[in-house]
Order: sequence, then structure tokens, then C-alpha cells
Amino acid sequence: MPEVIFPGPEGRLEGRYHPQKDRDAPIAIVLHPHPQFGGTMNNKVVYNLHYAFYNMGFTVLRFNFRGVGRSQGEYDQGVGELSDAASALDYLQSMNNNSKHCWVAGFSFGAWIGMQLLMRRPEITGFVSVSPPANMYDFSFLAPCPSSGLIINGKADRVAPPADTTALVNKLHEQKGITITHEEIDGSGHFFEEPYMDTMIDNVTGYVKRRLTENTR
Repeated sequence: MPEVIFPGPEGRLEGRYHPQKDRDAPIAIVLHPHPQFGGTMNNKVVYNLHYAFYNMGFTVLRFNFRGVGRSQGEYDQGVGELSDAASALDYLQSMNNNSKHCWVAGFSFGAWIGMQLLMRRPEITGFVSVSPPANMYDFSFLAPCPSSGLIINGKADRVAPPADTTALVNKLHEQKGITITHEEIDGSGHFFEEPYMDTMIDNVTGYVKRRLTENTR
């Protein structure tokens, strides 16, 4: 897993970059949970999402937001972290300009950042939001949500209560032209502790594979 350092808005950002041999491979970035609560790119959910996308044939980049690990800068309430994510996507695209599919996946705080990135970057064709903290952050910017995606959460999530996630999904369901798929995993908490991690990853893999064969937004 090659370590990479690439330029961000506040200095260098540290990442892990996993390219495919195929020059036309789809690309994905994976965004980690909250930097002030121990979130890093090596979080278990992020790590497993990274490899799930890689194993499906994606060229994948995960990275540390500013102030985490060897990434420069300091926590910026989500504003700077969104700029970091945009820089990461720029970097990934610069190395893979033949790619026809671009996906963003995020866990918890990273899901919130990922959905904002979706609004800014029309080239993103799909998203995976794992345990989006709809109780803590305002997701009303998703009007309209520009692409179809998967929202997945545990039914026993105490950090981001399932009722708030369901309310977010119901709002997004009203929008035309996109499809939001919602999966809930019985018994799982916010972090998909064993044995739920495999179930979550299987759901993600099944969804993404299906979308790649459909070739729709």
C-alpha cells in the first residue's frame, strides 16, 4: 500500500494510494471519521471500505484530514476538511484522467464531508455513506442530491440514532432522477463491531457492483 503525500489547502496531506493496473479503472476516495474523536484513515471501517473498493477494481485513495497523522494544518469544523477532500479528489483524478466512474465513500463525519463533496463535484457518479451523523450535522444542503448512492447504518447505533438517518433518507427519497438505497444492519452499532463489519462490507460491495453494471447516475 504505497504511502503518498500530496498538496492540500493548508500544506501536505498524508494518504494511502492503491492503483489498479487498468488505466481506465474507476476511482474512489474514502473519508475518515471525526479527527477530534480519534478518527484517522486507518479506522477499521475506512480501511475495510478502502479494500472493498480496491477488490472491486477501483483505484482507491484514503487520506488523513488536516492535523491528523502527518497531514499538516489543524481541525477546521468541517470547512477545511471539505477542502482537503476536494484536494484529494484533484490528486486522484490527476493520476487517473481516463477514469469514467468516480465514487466517494465516507464513514460518520467522513460521510457528512463526502455528501458535501458530492454537491461540489458533478463528476462523482456514486456515493456510500456509512453511519451518517444526521443528528449532529445539517444535511439540508442535499437539495437536490446530485447522484444516487447507498446510505448504510446499524440499527443499534447510539452515536447517530437510526431515526435521524431514516428521516434523512426519506427526505432524499422525494427527489427525482436519483435513487437512494438505504440498508440497516440489525444489531450493529455505529462502528460495525464484529460480526457486523463483514455484513456491512458485503452490502456495500453488492450495491457498488450492481451500480457499475447499470452505468446510470
